[in-house]
Amino acid sequence: MKIRVGILTAPQIDFVQNDKTFLLKNVRIGIGFHWDRNEDQEFAGQLEILHNPDGTQTAVNIIDIEDYLCSVISSEMSADSPLELLKAHAVISRSWVLRLLQREKQRKNIRQAAFEDGGHVGFDVCADDHCQRYEGLRRMNARAVQAVRETVGQVLTFSSDTTHSSELCDCRFYKCCGGKTELFSTCWEDIDYPYLQSVECHYCNTHDASILRTVLNQYDQETADFHDWEVTYTNRELHDILLQKTGIDFGDIIDLIPLKRGASGRIYSLQIKGTLCTHTIGKELAIRRALSPTCLYSSWFDIHHTPSSFTLIGHGWGHGVGLCQIGAAVMATQQHSYQDILSFYYPNTHLQQY
Repeated sequence: MKIRVGILTAPQIDFVQNDKTFLLKNVRIGIGFHWDRNEDQEFAGQLEILHNPDGTQTAVNIIDIEDYLCSVISSEMSADSPLELLKAHAVISRSWVLRLLQREKQRKNIRQAAFEDGGHVGFDVCADDHCQRYEGLRRMNARAVQAVRETVGQVLTFSSDTTHSSELCDCRFYKCCGGKTELFSTCWEDIDYPYLQSVECHYCNTHDASILRTVLNQYDQETADFHDWEVTYTNRELHDILLQKTGIDFGDIIDLIPLKRGASGRIYSLQIKGTLCTHTIGKELAIRRALSPTCLYSSWFDIHHTPSSFTLIGHGWGHGVGLCQIGAAVMATQQHSYQDILSFYYPNTHLQQY
């Protein structure tokens, strides 16, 4: 099965076509996050250049899904990760993308569906964190290929109460839960799945550099103190960030009030009180984006307010729903199998061939 991956949109695509691969220059990764940057990337498969109505071009990579997954699991984390973690990630990344493609086929208006799911017109998924990181060949190694090949076709399913059939799981993942995973409804639609429950996780509370070096890509290793973190803003800094990120002039910030928290403690409704107005924002990602020049590690934080500053004391790196990559890496080093990892982070699921 082939998949169409949108890599890059630019006024002019700068690429080099080789015999069996192609090189794209100045590909932006980590868009809107603190690791946002550009880099050159090399890809296997076919390159198609789309000419968009606004005059820009989009580079689309047409590639077999299993080959796509070899890159995904070595882009989402280091390909030097423990094999059992890579195998677990191959299963969940395969489940997620096949479920997405299955949903698109079930919709009558695919173009409208693409807009609803993030504006992807002309390709199935993008190559950045909005979908799954897909950064080509340069981060891959034999271990990543082995993980995909040894789990080829394996997916996670659950028994649906509504359709009374076996359905593909919407397998979400992130870097570090901070001690407890979160519910789907905290971050996305107001629904919850039996396999995305809140799980106590003590595995990711590690500072073992030998583990972190294997699971984190080089640019991810620039992130420090991701299990427990702290950030302080002066009142003026917070005003300026909120104005830039939300477009709302709150005046002097009087208070930040968590109205709703998920099972892990992640805030998904936050009231911001200022001298000029009061406004409520949510869900989880909107809060993270509003309270940082880039994006907060997570929305699981407590607020300490002095007359001149706000300090956010938080936990975790990412939305916290599903698999905790650092926790899963620690599980793998403790001789847990990929089946153990999957059943821990996705209870009430079944591992089967697609």
